[in-house]
Amino acid sequence: MFQYNFPSHLSSDTREKNQTITEFIFLGFSNHPDMQGLFFLVFLVIYLITILGNTLIITAVVVNPVLHTPMYYFLSNLSFVDICYTSTTVPTMLVNFFQEKKTITYEGCLSQLFFLVTCAGTEGVLLAAMAYDRFAAICHPLRYPVLMSRRVCAYLAAGSCLCGLVNSLVHTGLTATLVLCSSNEISHFLCDIPQLLKLSCSDTSVNEIALYVASVFIDLSPCLFIAVSYMLIISAILKIQSAQGRHKAFSTCASHLTVVIIFFGTALFNYDRPSSDYSLDVSILVSSLFCIVTPMLNPIIYSLRNKEIKGAIKKLAGQWRLPGF
Repeated sequence: MFQYNFPSHLSSDTREKNQTITEFIFLGFSNHPDMQGLFFLVFLVIYLITILGNTLIITAVVVNPVLHTPMYYFLSNLSFVDICYTSTTVPTMLVNFFQEKKTITYEGCLSQLFFLVTCAGTEGVLLAAMAYDRFAAICHPLRYPVLMSRRVCAYLAAGSCLCGLVNSLVHTGLTATLVLCSSNEISHFLCDIPQLLKLSCSDTSVNEIALYVASVFIDLSPCLFIAVSYMLIISAILKIQSAQGRHKAFSTCASHLTVVIIFFGTALFNYDRPSSDYSLDVSILVSSLFCIVTPMLNPIIYSLRNKEIKGAIKKLAGQWRLPGF
């Protein structure tokens, strides 16, 4: 059991209550007890599609030499992050659909929070790195091999992971110091920072400051970087004389731009609106879009809009086809 540092102003009853919190109860989906089976099937299908789609992209990039380029290197990294991202929350949620009391241990809650924040932060910065790759390819094609060398790509991917990891370590560490005494019921289906802050009866000002700082460096900065990159990219594309050349340049950016809009759009809707505006059902819906549906859509978007990815996946499927089929 975790050891807590209790503020001196807390009564002995409050301290005793806090000491007994060894697990949390999820209230997500509790408004619809008769639909647990349907919810299980829906999220199971989404999870399987997510794992299959992202695994196919990673495998296609690894085995196909044509896809050994920076763009697809980052795409395979994105797919790996999406697998980790959705696997952080969905398996626990699927198991809880069959439980009358939907619980998670204190340690499990902090672990889920750590990996959730790590993956979300990594994906945001990684999307910015992918925007830089498109900027270098379209605006500086002659210098592209130097600007996006293997070493640079590795540094960008590792830097994205490091940003997400450091951000998560800070938030998880601060969350672990909270004095929890109001309740052990989480009005959600996952452990996230805002939900745990609501359960605290200690000062959360440091946690809130950390959230604002993170929103600037992990959310706003990558978003602005991507926006500026695409303004320069569009300006460069419009200068291309050939209509075919313009179409080809736009097509290489379309999938990434679509993923960016979905990711940051759902993140904005999920985190940057007062939680008091949401009912439990709406809160669960927007979090599901951000944490569960988005990782499923990413491989679908790239597969539908990218001929090279489609060709590689079809070739891969042909190699796996059993004899006689």
